[in-house]
Amino acid sequence: MEASRARMRPVLIFENVTKEFRTYHRYHAGLKALVLDPRQIMRHRERDTFLAINQVSFAVREGETFGILGRNGAGKSTLLALIAGVLRPTFGKISVYGRISPLLELGVGFTQELTGVENILINGVLLGLRRKEIEAKLNDIISFSGLGSFIDQPLKTYSSGMQIRLGFAIAIHVQPDILLVDEVLAVGDAEFQEKCFARITDLQRAGVTIVLVSHNLNTVETLCDRAVWIDKGRIVTLGPPQEVVARYQSEIVHLLATQESASVSV
Repeated sequence: MEASRARMRPVLIFENVTKEFRTYHRYHAGLKALVLDPRQIMRHRERDTFLAINQVSFAVREGETFGILGRNGAGKSTLLALIAGVLRPTFGKISVYGRISPLLELGVGFTQELTGVENILINGVLLGLRRKEIEAKLNDIISFSGLGSFIDQPLKTYSSGMQIRLGFAIAIHVQPDILLVDEVLAVGDAEFQEKCFARITDLQRAGVTIVLVSHNLNTVETLCDRAVWIDKGRIVTLGPPQEVVARYQSEIVHLLATQESASVSV
């Protein structure tokens, strides 16, 4: 299995990618000066840069399921946003080959006044499908969402969980070449989660490339062929998911022990 995948072409390539965000702070002009000349605000503020992703390089092969691990703020979601084209790199090069379906923020683009069916049609277009393609998948999407008669009601009558289920059902039926998944496999009840995992498995069998961000280490070990651990925007380690997860867990245990020791000493 691994030997055959090793021969598959890369469909996602990061080459020394860096993403900077600019931050502004610290006003040194006095209050009187600011009142008399508000332009002092612009003159006296300092600009910093925050490296969300710092010189990251890796490649994901066709048909591979690639996991991304890391603590909150490590840069995982920024990485997915760069792959999806939501963000552009400050430096470096990103090459993507194929249609991407991002399961990042489900429900983005939904219109609250429109019904579930109408939102399916609109979001399908936003994800790159033609209207005929969406209509052909409509019954499958509705069935997968499990929303029943609510599908004909305005979205403003839906709970947040129902909207997430609808967003997942739409995105998962786009038939992408590359699927981006950011912490959305925990949506809904146990039955819906089971359907989500089953659908992911179907896509794996169909040869879809999957990039998965999850704090659930068991999910990463179960679903992924390889994994990468990101910390402070840089790659700590990349390799088989069991090895990456073991090293990540060891680091977390060490960190918690250090914090506990520090709190006791205080």
